Amino acid sequence: MNKAITDDLQLMPSAFVEGLDQWSSGDGRPGSDTYDGAANAALVAADADFGSCLEVQKITNTQKLRYMGQTPILPGCYLQVRARVKVLSGALPSARIAAWASSGGNTHLGGVVEVGPSVALDQYGTVFEVSAIIGSGRRGGVDMPWGRSAQYGHIGLDLTGANGAVVRIEDLVVEDVTAFYLRDMLSLVDVTDFGAVGDNSTNNAAAFEAADQAADGRRILVPEGQFYIASTVSLNHDVVFEGTLRMPTSALLLLSKSFDLPNYAAAFGSEEEGFKKAFQALLNNVDHDTLDLKGRMINVTGPIDMQAAVPNRTTFSTRRVIRNGQFSAASNSAWDTETVTSQGTYALGDKRKLTNVSNAANIKVGALVEGNGVGREIYVAAVNVGAREVTLNEPLYDAVGTQNYTFRHFKCLLDFSGFDLLSKFAMHHVDVQCNSRCSAIRLPQTGATFSLEHCFLSRPMDRGITSFNTGCQGLLLDNCQFLSAEEAMEVSDRTSIAFNVNANDPKVRNCRATNFRHFCVLGGDNNIITGNHFFQGDNVADGVRSAGIILTSNYCSTTISDNYVDNCSIEWTNERDEEPDFDGGFSFSALSICDNVFLSGDVAPWFSPIVVKPYGTGHFLNGLVVTGNKFRSTNGKIERAERVDTSFADLDMNRANDVFFDGNTYHNVDVHAANPLRLRHSQGSATRTWSVDTDGQLPFAGEARGVDSIVPLGAIETSGGSDRFAFPYVALRQGGDRDQVNVVWQENVRGQIMIQVRMDQ
Repeated sequence: MNKAITDDLQLMPSAFVEGLDQWSSGDGRPGSDTYDGAANAALVAADADFGSCLEVQKITNTQKLRYMGQTPILPGCYLQVRARVKVLSGALPSARIAAWASSGGNTHLGGVVEVGPSVALDQYGTVFEVSAIIGSGRRGGVDMPWGRSAQYGHIGLDLTGANGAVVRIEDLVVEDVTAFYLRDMLSLVDVTDFGAVGDNSTNNAAAFEAADQAADGRRILVPEGQFYIASTVSLNHDVVFEGTLRMPTSALLLLSKSFDLPNYAAAFGSEEEGFKKAFQALLNNVDHDTLDLKGRMINVTGPIDMQAAVPNRTTFSTRRVIRNGQFSAASNSAWDTETVTSQGTYALGDKRKLTNVSNAANIKVGALVEGNGVGREIYVAAVNVGAREVTLNEPLYDAVGTQNYTFRHFKCLLDFSGFDLLSKFAMHHVDVQCNSRCSAIRLPQTGATFSLEHCFLSRPMDRGITSFNTGCQGLLLDNCQFLSAEEAMEVSDRTSIAFNVNANDPKVRNCRATNFRHFCVLGGDNNIITGNHFFQGDNVADGVRSAGIILTSNYCSTTISDNYVDNCSIEWTNERDEEPDFDGGFSFSALSICDNVFLSGDVAPWFSPIVVKPYGTGHFLNGLVVTGNKFRSTNGKIERAERVDTSFADLDMNRANDVFFDGNTYHNVDVHAANPLRLRHSQGSATRTWSVDTDGQLPFAGEARGVDSIVPLGAIETSGGSDRFAFPYVALRQGGDRDQVNVVWQENVRGQIMIQVRMDQ
């Protein structure tokens, strides 16, 4: 690039022979003294070395020579000023290129260098060349960097040192040497050409924006060095980073044409820091809805506080996506779980609060709460240190009074808990590698439709996805893999959970989970769990098995269908009732378990794939559909596919209502439960009362509370062989377990019937 050619700029000053009135002995501004008619200056027509030239006698400490014309200084343009001089007589001085810088009009541009390197003129009659480069940027070899504010200069030279010398000066030469600073690619605009300085302290915000404005479709180059930017900068062109940036957390870097992780990682010299700044930009820029990690692996040295990376936002409800990359937890102590033990009081009057909590200041929001009478996945939703109160995400089932509680704050690789509300946020094709050091994701306080699609959550130490409040509302998990760090452990020793949900409306579809303590703990209603494969077995003969799905709400309004439930169970509880004894409502209601594959192997015979566990008395089944499932046990039989865990209480079987348990298949399961239960009863000896035993085949060993039909199979006859056509009546809930039906005839008869018995009404 040569501006003298491309833009027809006039760079060369006038020759001395054209008039010394164009050459000032001051700073070159209009009105300053000139050498025209000066006693110490004269034109020489034919010097042997220079031809025509100026002869000056040095009479001041700094003898100035300035061209009174304005030599333009443009951003990105570099000018070399050269002069040849020789001393004829007198004390030998020094010479240097010098100039007066202007920011426009007749205004002096202060604070910039206005002299070049000094050359000692230490021999008489010898020609010396002095030179200097003037330009906007602080580049290598630039002697006078004037920045973007410079408009023009009065160019010349100085003679310094002792007075008295007679010096001849050849006409000054000014050349555009911008080509010295061009890279191989001419499409680059260098930020240093616009005044940027890579000294890690100068604020370069204005320089970067000026380079962006001048780029005009070209790429912006950030050369080697560390460039400090104190405020938000938006760059609308592609940027090439050879150097790095430093910015305060509050300042945004908006790379509109280079918005992906590799560019932000290059900008900040770190994938981790680059990701934080890119995420900040994602939530503050309407130009992009997706942050593409471009397949990069981010080595994460400690929990990423996602809200702290975006300090200007605590709520956000516009769709945003992070996609296509991997996070990996580095090995260090930053992931250590923080454990606090404190005494607190729980009362039924305020079912989600612990009061009089000691050491409240050390309890973290999002910590897991453990103690007597505390259900699973109870978390700290808020802490009021002054009032010594801890707000819980859900009630406790049996903790009235004062006791010690343990609060465990898991460290999560991606921690969204600082957001008061975050909705419509998604992660697609992202691998979160916890490396057995940390948990994966902590959800925000509140929000809706947090979505993970085709993601891997690998080897979390405690939790894959943790919801400590209601940020799981409408959680969407599709085609995700949850890979446990505890697969080598026995089931009874495992503690990790793939994910938990407290709010309503999650959809979990086509996911796979391996060897966790639990696949999920669901605390809300309207759950849809379909197409998943979760397995939790071990190599222990007659081993115990943990629950794969835990439902903590007795009215759960949940569909569990088309899953592969492998060596684990579905457990239905009411462990989040602050008063778990039934005192009204729907009780255990609105659950459908349909068309699943239930497989178990090497398990204790009392293992059951479906378990109902009441935490209080008086509860009953009031809407349960179990159809089309395949129950199978290998390497040993199990007694039955469904049971009641009576650790706290039994179900009231006399109140069962709307239970449909049909169309299931059983292999190596002793009891084939069904409701309605179809039984064939044969009565060999004539008697008036036939006792029909259900043999425990009613679901959950229920009571015989109804009969849908009785159909004779062949003749009903007396002992003498005479046919009888009278219809019998039934007596329900007979026998010690109330699971028998008495069919009562008009007289003593014998024969065979098909009877449908129900355990509900």
